[in-house]
Amino acid sequence: MDTGVAIFPTHDAIAPADVARLAEQRGHESLFFPEHTHIPASRATPWPGGRPLPRRYAHTFDLFVAVTAAVTATTRLRVGSGVCLVIQRDPIITAKEVASVDVLSGGRFEFGVGAGWNREEMANHGTDPRVRMAIMRERVEAMKAIWTSEEASYAGSHVSFDRIWSWPKPAQRPHPPVLVGGDGPGVLDRVLAFGDAWIPNHAPAGILERAKELRARADRAVGLIVMGVPADPRVLEAYAAAGFARAVHWLPSAQRGPVERAFDAFEAAVAEFTGE
Repeated sequence: MDTGVAIFPTHDAIAPADVARLAEQRGHESLFFPEHTHIPASRATPWPGGRPLPRRYAHTFDLFVAVTAAVTATTRLRVGSGVCLVIQRDPIITAKEVASVDVLSGGRFEFGVGAGWNREEMANHGTDPRVRMAIMRERVEAMKAIWTSEEASYAGSHVSFDRIWSWPKPAQRPHPPVLVGGDGPGVLDRVLAFGDAWIPNHAPAGILERAKELRARADRAVGLIVMGVPADPRVLEAYAAAGFARAVHWLPSAQRGPVERAFDAFEAAVAEFTGE
């Protein structure tokens, strides 16, 4: 099982390029950045974490700016979105950004996608939260058409365009891996419909059982990645035994010292898990 790290890339924390260099130098396989374009000040939607929303949510760099900084500072590290809120994004522009960063990185981009949790944030982008899952599916399907067709068209209820040209095409064929985030009741259906892998957040109950269900239902290879694993060798062992290919640990949005200490703690747990 490969290991990766994730961080909210805030303007007052370690720079995206610097954390990417650290991840690569320390032997990790991947680095992920989340996305929030903004946080509505009303704070009407409760944060799923169950406590006051951490300030980092409103202080992140743009996702694709952070990703570009990370890939240009590294040569082997896979860099991805964990996750990109595609329901808040124009699919034609996002397809261009994904393809561009995949080409510039030499095919190292991982495209994690999700619908998000903040309903006011969605609404500010013109997205009706009630149909966000249908919108996500159509936007991903439309982007796949752009990546894989010389002349792309798409006709859906929420996305529609006729005969467009868009280059570059991604370096990875047919396109970067689409990692579907979330752990709601319909997430496995979405993974099977348009995903290459499932990328849930770590939770004490349910994830391992649902991973088994996903594999039983799939008629093709579907990857398993877990975000937010603690620095605990027993947790790593459980995910490895369940067939997860990658375990990703959250780093603090902080300066270099606390980030390096978080790396150290996670790597100690990995060493105990692997017996090294």
